Amino acid sequence: MKTAIFAGSFDPITRGHENIVLKAMPLFDEIIIAIGVNINKRYEFPLEDRIRWIRNTFKDYDKVRVVNYDGLTVEFCRKVKADYIIRGIRNTIDFDYENLIAETNKQLAPDIETVFFVPDLNMRCISSTLVRDVMKNGGDVSMFVPEKSGFYNGK
Repeated sequence: MKTAIFAGSFDPITRGHENIVLKAMPLFDEIIIAIGVNINKRYEFPLEDRIRWIRNTFKDYDKVRVVNYDGLTVEFCRKVKADYIIRGIRNTIDFDYENLIAETNKQLAPDIETVFFVPDLNMRCISSTLVRDVMKNGGDVSMFVPEKSGFYNGK
């Protein structure tokens, strides 16, 4: 069974995240969306809400499950027997950053492969930071988050 981890903070989930998972779905038997806990990071939204929004987004897909974890992503991969890490790349800045992480993970866990996906062109500008900034300034974020998530309509 091919299992992949898509790790991140998802604070909140965006249409770009959704797009990456949908692109990865045909390649894997299971995709675990893993919400990492970073003690050095301040999250805008509670973990329970982020889990609910992701579950709502992918409720129609049996291949996707949502969990939270702490520690190294490669150690979590070993724990759940995942051989792949999914990462999204929107631009060259993302590539440089994600490539460094992938190289480090490869040193720590040579048996776990990182697979990069590029979101559709119309989603490359979307980030969780952008969603939070637009929201904090009273803007409409509905075009940036998955409709099924329930994020922007309070569900």
